[in-house]
Amino acid sequence: MAKLVIIDDEAAILELMTKLCKAAGHQVFGCTTGIDGISAIRSNQPDLVIVDLRIGDVNGLDLVSLCRDQFPNTAVIMVTGHGSVETAVEAMRLGAFDYLTKPFDLGDLIKTVNQALQRNGVAVATPTALPSTTLRAASSSKLMGHSDAIQRIFDIVRRVANNDSPVLLEGEFGVGKHMVARALHEASRRSAASYKELQCSAMPEDALETELFGQTAIFNRAAGGTIHLAEVNQLPARIQAQLNTFLDEAQSKKGWGNGTGGADFRLIVSSTVSLEDAVKAGKFREDLYYKLSVVPLKIPPLRHRREDVKPLVEHFLKELAERTDDKAKTIDPTAIEFLEKYTWPGNVSELRNAIERACAFAENDRVKPSDLPAKVTQQIEVPTPSSCEGITKLPIGSTLDDFIKGQERVFIQETLKYNSGSREKTASMLGVSIATLYRKMGLNVDRKTTT
Repeated sequence: MAKLVIIDDEAAILELMTKLCKAAGHQVFGCTTGIDGISAIRSNQPDLVIVDLRIGDVNGLDLVSLCRDQFPNTAVIMVTGHGSVETAVEAMRLGAFDYLTKPFDLGDLIKTVNQALQRNGVAVATPTALPSTTLRAASSSKLMGHSDAIQRIFDIVRRVANNDSPVLLEGEFGVGKHMVARALHEASRRSAASYKELQCSAMPEDALETELFGQTAIFNRAAGGTIHLAEVNQLPARIQAQLNTFLDEAQSKKGWGNGTGGADFRLIVSSTVSLEDAVKAGKFREDLYYKLSVVPLKIPPLRHRREDVKPLVEHFLKELAERTDDKAKTIDPTAIEFLEKYTWPGNVSELRNAIERACAFAENDRVKPSDLPAKVTQQIEVPTPSSCEGITKLPIGSTLDDFIKGQERVFIQETLKYNSGSREKTASMLGVSIATLYRKMGLNVDRKTTT
């Protein structure tokens, strides 16, 4: 049994980490302030400290330095957000063993804890099964859906999971690339080892170089696991060259997959832009592109697989309930209709945030359309045609072309009235040229604009 001190000022996260580490057989002292954490470290001289980078009263880096100077046998794991990865790398320069980026899977936490303890010569028991609610609550999301597109991705994941060839994931922001990368790891023979994810756009070039190729490089810390380099298209040219050379050396040492003579890892990279197009534009190395794209996989945006919206919503509702130990909320069918019609420019990430917001606003146990973000159900009020009385509500959330199919002429007429007959303002508001507006109104382009 190892002694652990965990310091995090977010009570819910502290509780989850504490439960997990206790379930793994460790003695845990949880603290919500830096002062209490320092006291616990001095009193218990723990084998390991887990500390959030940003706690209210103490800088996490100061705690790393404290352990290095006064408790050299105490390992430290830093917890940080994506925007603070550069500082987390600095923590490792000061002596931290590793860092975890929020949101992280609790399964990764216990694997990192065990690696840190083993490095310091502390015996670690074989992990027992953890409560499923704990693991599910900690997961960012599972790969799921009913659409043909997502089913094809499931099939590819199953087929290549145990193939150590590099995988290139491409898709828009928030489409779920990290979920596919995680699914590949969990379906592989490497699932018991670490899963490490690095946002290549999250740190300056020198810090990125250290994280990739320094003494405590992510490739060394993976320890037979999986590495996901996210936003690999953001790598500076110099780092691209170094990565290309590194991968050449790793392959020559036969270190990919069998661990003989080199770093043992499975590499997954992702990009929000086409790497092939980046190569053609001279922004990405062609030889590196071919190394990384052995197994290319494009993930379609959510607007192209609307049938996946409902199962994702149901999953997020269940996930939120488990996080708060509460009963899962239901959702009104009309709210589902709004969600399925919205275009989701932020994809799965935006949908998850929308459901979390809706649950926060929902009364009782049911999410209604009024609980959804305004951009999903937003309506504008305009006068009805002169032959009618009252107000007509025109829904926003679909493209202009989709709306025009049914009520194009009425919509243009009412927008003209809203703009006091100004065709220039109307064209600008509708996002079309003045010539297009005249054509749709059945007018000649050379006619004067009325005001």
